[in-house]
This record gives sequence, C-alpha cells and structure tokens, in this order.
Amino acid sequence: MANILVNAMGEQCPMPVVKASKALRELTEPGTVEVLVDNEIAVQNLTRLGAGQGCAVQAEKRGEGAYAVRILVRSVPVDGGAVQAPEAVPCVPDARGDLVVAVGSAAMGQGSDELGGVLMKGFLFALGQLPRLPGTVLFYNGGAHLTVEGSSSLEDLKNLEAQGVEILTCGTCLNHYGLAGKLAVGGVTNMYTIVEKLAGAGRVIRP
Repeated sequence: MANILVNAMGEQCPMPVVKASKALRELTEPGTVEVLVDNEIAVQNLTRLGAGQGCAVQAEKRGEGAYAVRILVRSVPVDGGAVQAPEAVPCVPDARGDLVVAVGSAAMGQGSDELGGVLMKGFLFALGQLPRLPGTVLFYNGGAHLTVEGSSSLEDLKNLEAQGVEILTCGTCLNHYGLAGKLAVGGVTNMYTIVEKLAGAGRVIRP
C-alpha cells in the first residue's frame, strides 16, 4: 500500500485541501494520504474532501494546534489510473452549530442492550458525517462508558473532537462506575456545566 505524508502545518484554506487533492491524484494503488494541519477548519474541509471521494477518513488531535487527517483510499480505477480528486474543495466556514447532543446511556433505545449498543455506535459515527456538526456532545450516567478506554466508539469520538466538537463526560458518573482516570477522549465536566450547555443550546438531541 502507498502512503503519502502531506505537511500543511501553518497553511490556510484552501492550501491543505489543494495539497491533499494533489496527493490523492498521485495514488495509483490503495493507500493512505495523511495530512498534518494546525486548525479545526482544515480538519473539517479535509474530512469533506475524503468523504466526497468515497474514502474513509480518520482525524486525530495530537496536541494544541496539531492535527492529523488520514484519508484511506481502498481502491483505484480498474484501469490503474490515479484517484480522481478535485483540484480544490471550496473552503467552508466553521461547520459546528449550536446543537448539543446529550448521551445518557451506552445503548440507544429500549429493549435489547446488545442491539442498543450497536445502534449507539452507528449513531455516534453518523454524527460525524453531518454537514453541520454539533457544538458539544455530553455524556452522563451510563453514557460515560462510551468515552473511556475500551469503548468501541473512541475512534468516532476522536474524529469529532479533532473537528472541534466539544466532548464532555460527567465526572460524578465516571467516579460512580469506577472509571475515573480511564477517560480516553474529551474532558471531565460537572452538572452545572451540563445544565449550562443544555440551557444555551439551540437544539438538543437525546439518542
């Protein structure tokens, strides 16, 4: 598999997308284009570039002002030609809105917890595919299990975090379930902040 690293640190839109598009066109076999950027808007634009090409995209926040976006190309045209990527994708403004998602359980819906867990994983993945991302995702009670080590949703939540979505988990809930110190994405919050986020939201979704 081919792997191309693109350093777009310090570059403003549209340059990260332009460089990533060029790298995609250079691929003549399945592989990965990894783009390093220093801002969340670039992460959002690169995520849309990859999704628009039918590629899987993984975004990772590596530190303050340091992000990596991996565009995974699983196949190329049958004639062996390069991946067809646009010359540029229009830069979009910050794609985060005033939506707050409140997750109070590790399972979605009533009935089978096993099915509910599968549905919740799918919900959190789909959340990252919205054209307008939520501003904040809150996790409390059983939902605290989704943001700690071993959660099957960590990759999807880290993708959201890398695009600037605020991920917050109730500290009291982590302590209650013996999960303190195992948080693997986002930050710890308290009930005052949870109420503040919900009260100030334009819309609230509770899966």
